[in-house]
Amino acid sequence: MPGPSAPSDSSRSLTSGPLVRPTLRLAWPLVVVQLLQVVYNLVDTIWLGAYSPDAVGALSLAFPMVFLLISVGGGFTAAGSILVAQHTGADSEAGASKAAGQTIWFVSVIAVGIGILGFLLAKPLLSLLPADPGTAARVVPLAGEYMQTYFLGVPFVFGFFVFTSLLRGYGDTRTPMYVMLLTAGLNVALDPLFIFGYAGVPELGVQGAALATVLSRVVAAAVGFYVLFYTARGPAVGAADLRPDFEVVRDIVRLGVPSAIEQSTSSLAMVVLTAMIAAFPPAVVTAYGIGNRLSSLVFLPALGLGQATNTMVGQNLGANEPGRAEQAVHVAGGLVVGSMAVVAALAFCFPEAAVAPFLTADAPGVAATLAHASEYVRVMSLMFVFMGLLQVILGAFRGAGDTRTSMVFSLVTLWVVRVPATYVLAFALGWGSTGLWWAVALGDIVGCLAAGLWFTRGTWKEHVVASRDAEPAD
Repeated sequence: MPGPSAPSDSSRSLTSGPLVRPTLRLAWPLVVVQLLQVVYNLVDTIWLGAYSPDAVGALSLAFPMVFLLISVGGGFTAAGSILVAQHTGADSEAGASKAAGQTIWFVSVIAVGIGILGFLLAKPLLSLLPADPGTAARVVPLAGEYMQTYFLGVPFVFGFFVFTSLLRGYGDTRTPMYVMLLTAGLNVALDPLFIFGYAGVPELGVQGAALATVLSRVVAAAVGFYVLFYTARGPAVGAADLRPDFEVVRDIVRLGVPSAIEQSTSSLAMVVLTAMIAAFPPAVVTAYGIGNRLSSLVFLPALGLGQATNTMVGQNLGANEPGRAEQAVHVAGGLVVGSMAVVAALAFCFPEAAVAPFLTADAPGVAATLAHASEYVRVMSLMFVFMGLLQVILGAFRGAGDTRTSMVFSLVTLWVVRVPATYVLAFALGWGSTGLWWAVALGDIVGCLAAGLWFTRGTWKEHVVASRDAEPAD
């Protein structure tokens, strides 16, 4: 295995010189990675949309449940990224390698437990939904099949998450992009094979979509760990870095627990919202799924710039450059506002064209579903700029190691605003499906305004974990 090496020129450029170019250099591969992640979901949705509307509805119910469980481990991969970024900014290659190794073994143990737990709890969790009779009979059983198959592959899903997070913290976002490109192509090829059944492969429907995703993630994890252990890209992880070091694990837990709470409670909010949405007829449930798939595509520039902000802030605070860290946030914020404003205008003007490709089956209820989805997209477009700016601000908090503040404002967005607004608008005031869509928009608008006001206080710059003052360079 390769030994430690000096930080790359690209890593050093994050802590000196102009900011716009390194921010874009970091962000565009992250946008592509997230685009390819969305491709996984979109390809599933499009193929299942050609299979049956109920199959698309099953994904709408399954995904929040899946994310509820895998988000617990996701917080700890974020902690690894923070530690690697700050140690890299502090010119401590040994510290970055140790943080990476400890993240790998710790998250791997968690992933195995989550996979077992998710497989066992999938159907009991779905049975708790207060579903419409049609949804309960036709959609819920398909969601159970998808979830159980997916959870069998959760350790490999986490393997790729860890690889991507560690290299992002190091400042290398292109290598995960290449790996994701390979495996997304594999998923595109496997989806129709397993969903419809060809060449002797049985027709598996929704379960086939989950199996295609799992097999693609197996390949992604294998390639990712090869890169970490046997190439010079990223932190140089050796066997010694994998031996448990509970001092480092304490840092991972301290940073990871708020992130895990943030992600898991966000996913729990999605489950609660799904339970409310399940009370509507299948056309609304499927429209909700289509709108969310489109939203996840629109979300890509914001997510990429938010993750780039995480790395920029982490490395600059590690290098004792708090002013530059704040300047990086302003640069990323300007970029995300400009890009999201354009997308919002297009979505508002042409919602029907945006949702039509997601449901092509010749089946009853398609027209009603597309009408609901078009209304959802038009309302959602009003919050796109706020959604993007919120991700950049939360990325700044996380990069600084201030994961508790990020957690608080995520909770405000979902639990203080969106969940109560969904109940009040859709049920108490009788707005029906229109209330569902407006609650989504209100959550991100209010969350962004609150987080932005807190950001201006500047206290987030005090939460550095590793800096050049704290540890000598290697």
